[in-house]
Amino acid sequence: MEARRIIGILLIVIGLVAFATGGFSFTRKKTVVDAGPLEIKTEKHERIPLPPVVGGICLVAGILLVTLPARQRT
Repeated sequence: MEARRIIGILLIVIGLVAFATGGFSFTRKKTVVDAGPLEIKTEKHERIPLPPVVGGICLVAGILLVTLPARQRT
């Protein structure tokens, strides 16, 4: 599979996720205190918002990369 098609598929997935969820969210785990047997950890939930315009641009660009034929080399 060509690199162009792989990038196109990734852009389509990012565009669909941006439309469906409005962005990406993830959790970071951090150790606050580590004093011998005592260990205190926290979880911080973070979100990367993606506006619908970005999702649309990614979706259209991905579809174009997947469907357009490759350039012919002469």
